[in-house]
Amino acid sequence: MLTSVLVANRGEIARRIFRTARSLGLSTVAVHSTADAGMPFVGEADAAVHLPGNAPADTYLRGELVIEAALKAGADAVHPGYGFLSENAGFARAVIDAGLTWIGPPVDAISSMGSKIEAKKLMAAAGVPVLAELTPAEVSEGDLPVLVKASAGGGGRGMRVVSRLADLPAEIEAASAEALSAFGDGTVFCERYLAAGRHIEVQIMADQHGTIWAVGERECSIQRRHQKVVEEAPSPLVSSIPSMRGELFDAARKAAAAIGYVGAGTVEFLADEGGAFYFLEMNTRLQVEHPVTEETTGLDLVELQFAVASGERLPVDPPPTVGHAIEVRLYAEDPAQDWQPQTGVVRKFEVSPDLRVDSGVEDGSEVSPYYDAMLAKVIASGPERTTVARRLAGELARATIHGVQTNRDLLVWVLRHPAFLAGETDTAFFEKHGVGVAVGAEVLQASALAAALAEAAGRVGPVRVPSGWRNVPSQPQRKAYRVGAATVEVGYRLTRDGLVVNGNIALVDSAPERVVLEVDGVRRVFHVGTYDGLVCVDSPLGSVALTPVERFTDPSQQVAPGSLVAPMPGTVIRLGVQVGDEVKQGQPLLWLEAMKMEHTISAPADGVLSELRVEAGQQVEVGAVLAVVGEDE
Repeated sequence: MLTSVLVANRGEIARRIFRTARSLGLSTVAVHSTADAGMPFVGEADAAVHLPGNAPADTYLRGELVIEAALKAGADAVHPGYGFLSENAGFARAVIDAGLTWIGPPVDAISSMGSKIEAKKLMAAAGVPVLAELTPAEVSEGDLPVLVKASAGGGGRGMRVVSRLADLPAEIEAASAEALSAFGDGTVFCERYLAAGRHIEVQIMADQHGTIWAVGERECSIQRRHQKVVEEAPSPLVSSIPSMRGELFDAARKAAAAIGYVGAGTVEFLADEGGAFYFLEMNTRLQVEHPVTEETTGLDLVELQFAVASGERLPVDPPPTVGHAIEVRLYAEDPAQDWQPQTGVVRKFEVSPDLRVDSGVEDGSEVSPYYDAMLAKVIASGPERTTVARRLAGELARATIHGVQTNRDLLVWVLRHPAFLAGETDTAFFEKHGVGVAVGAEVLQASALAAALAEAAGRVGPVRVPSGWRNVPSQPQRKAYRVGAATVEVGYRLTRDGLVVNGNIALVDSAPERVVLEVDGVRRVFHVGTYDGLVCVDSPLGSVALTPVERFTDPSQQVAPGSLVAPMPGTVIRLGVQVGDEVKQGQPLLWLEAMKMEHTISAPADGVLSELRVEAGQQVEVGAVLAVVGEDE
């Protein structure tokens, strides 16, 4: 009889598990790092235990500290969520040995799937289709392109696509180093790479009495850096091929039966357009994208995890899939800058209550550099796929997300893209169609003007005397803002006859938080949020984040020409050059690790490395000068 559960995780998934636990009458316990002390999941738990430190290796990956916290807080069960220790067989064994209930699969099942190399051998023996494994020494020109993969872990870490045989040794070394850092195991292998495959997965739920459900399939083909950003159920590909769903479900049940699986899990496959599919891996945990299965079946998969762990029986058959659901992952990142993660404070976070939002943040939450950059999962469901996609895109576009840059505009663009609406959603989606997130110059100008007018309205108060008003014509009021690397400048005059600017723009009304402009005869409302050093403007034209440019530059903020600055807080994981080396533009100089991703810092121009201010293992803050490339004299 379970009474209290500790969730060995953080953020969105901790809140999700707490929600179901409370509905079952269970008490909840959180563990948290120092950086996470003020996060919503900590405040929502009935009890919380601090894990000193910030890095995952010092906190959420310290199994002995998590178990100690569970015993101290009086929990009788541990739910691992996803990531961190969720697929660590040693941790699962330690939980059980401590007399706690493990809300997860058997230890042996986790061990069996812990190595992708061994897992593929097991699946082949069970009759599940697999892609042939290649050892690095076996790869020939005829095998290219190949995918180098980490044997342990997932999430795109330790993964490289190699198209030239000459590049293979270096890519294997880099993949192995990344895998060792992320999972403590640097073992890698190769397999044939399907550049435009379809990522299809089957949700498994099995009880302790031999019943194995295949609870519908999901398609997760739209990915960046081998990590999913859009997921849906059911799969458009599977729905278009009559025999494929039955074959997928049969293969997934075989995979689960082969390892005596119990609980929730996911069997992942890579498929081609003809319906042929191959085993990728089995995730012995709850998946990030589980909500789309819940929305199309009516199940609560977390509730079923608790039931199965308590020894309850599943019905003979799972409920059928009805309708369609789409989930998008909202990340704090800049897609136009190689998906660079962003940090900072979420000033405002409002998404329509008509959507399901599984979020780890709220107003005032801080996005730190220590963990994954995902802010929330936003899910829409309904009877028909196209309508669901359009509704999700519309509500997402109208959401208010201030404080950190996100991939929101990219997600809206994907959901409205003709290829997506046609179900053409392979893993090469972004390579084929680009990253359509650029904001037009006219939108930037109108948004910047709205920001300037809102500021002016805030200064003068309810009297509404125009800022800088004079009896006779004079110079326009000027204001400049930065948007990424670009600078947008606006000039305007408020006269007896109204707003005077360059272009066909008329002022209808202005207030500190709301400006109404008529642009080319079309009236639009611009909502303005003003924060310290940041102005966020939302309108039907799009959302724009503006950084006011001060009239006078602070000399202390200037850096020497040729300086490479840290684009985010992180850890220097390795160096590729030494002081005095000649470098070429675009040449990798050093690598940073931040928010579960590896980032390359490259030379801005040809020259000589004149300064190197960091060393491997060093923590750096955003804006810190890492190195300086000088001219080759």
